[in-house]
Amino acid sequence: MSKRLLLLNAGVVTMNAQRHQYNDGAVLIADDRIVKIGPSRELVNEIDGETEPIDLRGHWILPGLINTHVHTSQQLGRGLADDVDLLTWLHKRVWPYESNLSEEDSYVSTLLCGIEQIRSGVTCFAEAGGQFVNSMGRGVAELGLRGILTRSTMDMGEGLPSQWQEDTNAVLDVQIANYDRWHGKANGRIRVWFGLRTIFNNSDELIVRTKKLADSYGAGIHMHVAELREENEFAQATRGAATVTHLDKLGVLDKNFLAVHSVWLTEDEIQLFAKRNVKVSHNPAAATRVLGFAKIPEMIDAGICVALGTDGAPTSNRMTLIDDMWLASLIHKGRLLDPMVMPAEQILAMVTCDGAKALLWEDEIGSLEVGKKADLVVVNPNTATMLPMHDPIANLVYAMREHNVESVMCNGRWLMRDHKILTVNEAEVLKEAVQRAKAISQRAGIEIPNRFNILD
Repeated sequence: MSKRLLLLNAGVVTMNAQRHQYNDGAVLIADDRIVKIGPSRELVNEIDGETEPIDLRGHWILPGLINTHVHTSQQLGRGLADDVDLLTWLHKRVWPYESNLSEEDSYVSTLLCGIEQIRSGVTCFAEAGGQFVNSMGRGVAELGLRGILTRSTMDMGEGLPSQWQEDTNAVLDVQIANYDRWHGKANGRIRVWFGLRTIFNNSDELIVRTKKLADSYGAGIHMHVAELREENEFAQATRGAATVTHLDKLGVLDKNFLAVHSVWLTEDEIQLFAKRNVKVSHNPAAATRVLGFAKIPEMIDAGICVALGTDGAPTSNRMTLIDDMWLASLIHKGRLLDPMVMPAEQILAMVTCDGAKALLWEDEIGSLEVGKKADLVVVNPNTATMLPMHDPIANLVYAMREHNVESVMCNGRWLMRDHKILTVNEAEVLKEAVQRAKAISQRAGIEIPNRFNILD
């Protein structure tokens, strides 16, 4: 018989369909799955020689948080593209940085990004696409996280670095090879999807063939959609319709399509997303910085599954999903002048059960239920920044900080326990990340101007 864990005497937020919550609850875990959940007084009888009890009195247990849009390969570029216009951000900072990454750089970047995500309670993420899926896979396997990997896929576009200029057949072949190598690896924690960067960089042929491949493999498609007003103008001028309308004409809007940002949608396009069962990843920090304010409450009212993401480090700087939870609620209350929109329970769903639906993984993750994977977060609210707990659900969204995340489990394995990362050597990763980041920026010729008069 395998060793079992019984987490007991904690507040438990299940995020199941009935939204069951236990103020003094327990979760029994065997191997990688939840086998019982309920009041502590009922599960305490499960303690035996094969079961390790862990008393979490005064703590809260949540499903593992799900980040539906992140660029792990951009983590070493944090701080390279702040306070600049979009064209400078893209052509003079981010593209030069990314195109000068080696596969080993991408691996270390994935580790650093993963550590930050674990520390903020994330157990599963969807990679938006760098160039080195092999190094991402290595990193995710070692970190113990659950991840959906995609390659940044482009077959056209102005200003692309020479090493990114590939034809349609080549980029599709690489993605198939990535799928064959990594899908289902790391005890099923890794899945592979098909990526499309943006309509600026994707031909209609690539978009259509990607959809056919994704359907044939039973995979999803991850694409930045309607990020910018200029994107819609470009699509109108080159394809004859704005991005969303054109994608629908190509037949790719579907239940396995994850549209990221989706800031510049019309009311008709929102209804089209709902009709096609498209999923949306809302990245509030990235959007607020440069893209605009997506009509997220309107999308949710239309029945669209909307989840949250952090985007990449050069965009939002903070890869802590907890910060985006807080921000997502505030910006839409302010935009609509309605303090009742995007309530705490909605935000919590966006990073748990709705995040799982967006990633087509709701059968195994996103809520704490018998038979599902043991992906969970232990929160210690006993800090000056989170107490008192008049309304626990509200506090978990509006007051929780990274330092309140005490322990994180994925697939029945502790990734962090009592604030200590257990799967990789954090100190070594930090040291190597700093060294590699400096070398990358030097190779790329990126110069950051001094903001003040430096004297030494």
